Amino acid sequence: MADPSSYRPKPGQIPDSPGVYKFRDEHRRVIYVGKAKSLRQRLSSYFQDVANLHPRTRTMVTTAASVEWTVVSTEVEALQLEYSWIKEFDPRFNVKYRDDKSYPSLAVTLNEEFPRVQVMRGPKRKGVRYFGPYAHAWAIRETVDLMLRVFPVRTCSAGVFKRSAQIGRPCLLGYIGKCSAPCVGRVSAEEHRELADDFCDFMAGRTGAYLRRLEREMQRAAEEMEYERAARLRDDIEALRRAMEKNAVVLADATDADLIAVAEDELEAAVQIFHVRGGRVRGQRGWVTDKVEAVDTAGLVEHALQQLYGEESGEGVPREVLVPALPDPVDPLARWLADRRGSGVDLRIPQRGDKKDLMATVQRNAQQALVLHKTKRASDLTTRSRALEEIAEALGLDSVPLRIECFDISHLQGDDVVASMVVFEDGLARKSEYRRFQIKSFAGQDDVRSMHEVVSRRFRRYLLEKQKTGEWDEEAPGDPAEAGGEIDAQSGGPIDPDTGRARRFAYPPQLVVVDGGQPQVAAARRALEELGVDDVAVCGLAKRLEEVWLPGEDDPVVLPRSSEGLYLLQRVRDEAHRFAIAYQRKKRGKRLRAGPLDDVAGLGESRRQALLKHFGSLKRLRSATIDEICEVPGFGRKTAESVVAALAKAAPAAPAVNTATGEIMEDEGPAAGVPPAGRGMER
Repeated sequence: MADPSSYRPKPGQIPDSPGVYKFRDEHRRVIYVGKAKSLRQRLSSYFQDVANLHPRTRTMVTTAASVEWTVVSTEVEALQLEYSWIKEFDPRFNVKYRDDKSYPSLAVTLNEEFPRVQVMRGPKRKGVRYFGPYAHAWAIRETVDLMLRVFPVRTCSAGVFKRSAQIGRPCLLGYIGKCSAPCVGRVSAEEHRELADDFCDFMAGRTGAYLRRLEREMQRAAEEMEYERAARLRDDIEALRRAMEKNAVVLADATDADLIAVAEDELEAAVQIFHVRGGRVRGQRGWVTDKVEAVDTAGLVEHALQQLYGEESGEGVPREVLVPALPDPVDPLARWLADRRGSGVDLRIPQRGDKKDLMATVQRNAQQALVLHKTKRASDLTTRSRALEEIAEALGLDSVPLRIECFDISHLQGDDVVASMVVFEDGLARKSEYRRFQIKSFAGQDDVRSMHEVVSRRFRRYLLEKQKTGEWDEEAPGDPAEAGGEIDAQSGGPIDPDTGRARRFAYPPQLVVVDGGQPQVAAARRALEELGVDDVAVCGLAKRLEEVWLPGEDDPVVLPRSSEGLYLLQRVRDEAHRFAIAYQRKKRGKRLRAGPLDDVAGLGESRRQALLKHFGSLKRLRSATIDEICEVPGFGRKTAESVVAALAKAAPAAPAVNTATGEIMEDEGPAAGVPPAGRGMER
């Protein structure tokens, strides 16, 4: 492991200008490539105290043995050089988006004398027009089969084309009218290329003009009593419309855009891309990558755009590129995209309307892709077994933890403090045994005390259930006279004689995981020791650094990034966090919906809305007289008196919620302990 100070450039050596830099290891291999608006500022940030660096950055600078840089004149040139070096050197510490599969595209080989329509994968070739990519090759073939009736372009291979030309007979498609048979001279090269150009125009979204032209020709043929030709044109129009129906209109007809969404966690990121051409989704692709460098969402977007458009030019780059976050600064990336396209590119975050709704759909696809990527490991028994074995080895357990329970605390600035307990058995979630807790012993923002309370309550219940089955010891709390009971064969836990159901808390885990670091782990261990439970292991998973903490240890256990055990611990921790957040939001929603008007007898939802809409805010409503309230339609004097009495009884600073909009209305000030609307401080 190298000391970064051993290869740190001397002061004044690094220029204060845009450029691209490379870190090399002791074998001169490039391990990281980056760009900077100011090389001096960026490189200096790597040579600070390594303890202050992000763990991935720390690993990179201690692996490197030298650094070098190249000065460029503009940030756009830096972006281009960075992309070319990443492609050339394939650095191990750079984010690399690798497709999880090869996506097929519909290709038209315009570089040949007789252009051919075909399904094509792999790198793009010069002189070939591409449409897509598509999720499945069969989707391309269905579309082509419908369109060959109208655009009978050649689809055969070079060998079949040459053979048909030699024998003077076309293939089957030529006989059934789905190929214009240029191989035997039915059409000239110019006529066949015109068919291919029309095919490309139609696929590019210029459909309306072509359909209108066919309709005019059909009407003209009917007027001239050429009924067979008119019927053929009618069938052609119907075939094209069926092909168009396969791609629903999602945006305005003239919209050409790519929508990019990113779903990420601490170690991985999933990218999903929808290609919209002519207002229709023409293709979709996605991939999952390891986050091998410290990078935020904007950085992931920038890497994705480099990967997506690095080899593209011209029409491969659309007029609009919609993303979830913009790099800072955004101008160099926008200019780079414009250079690739040859004209301006609108790079932005959609704010409203259909594009924002479609972006939400792309985001859901990205999140689903990340979930599937992580959970497909759990579907494999061998993988789950290996994960449990790795956890047991890393934590020094005597046996694999077949039952894992994870605890997490959630609150909003110290209010509505709740906790969750999730259960994983044999590496799979057992949702029927999930539990939720309200923190009762104190109020405020103290995750350590909350964790101690929750673990104590859970295992106190376990000891009580243990006594009821006769498996108690003298030091356990409770009455041993209550011992006795059956064992449920399915769950392995004792059966409650009163309900006939298994007692959920009576089945202990082999491992308790807490969301947090040393303080939370120490609190959980202290709770177990106070109850005399010494056969349950405890560990904590710190979210920021993904380190595993053990009780009484000064240094964490760092599992390898590719470890199946780390993936399982992450899934357990993330599930506990999701379950706790959902419960906390539910409680907060109930609290915020409650208001002084809810207790007024006979005042329903509609009349509350009418009252708040009439006065505009709770502050104005409090200052209103009974006669003024009676002016609101539907309010009599008795109801108005009840409203005034309820408002006078309520705390003057209590926040009001506009039931029409769901927002907290402005008043004299928020009540004590009530946070502003939003989830920015949610834990």
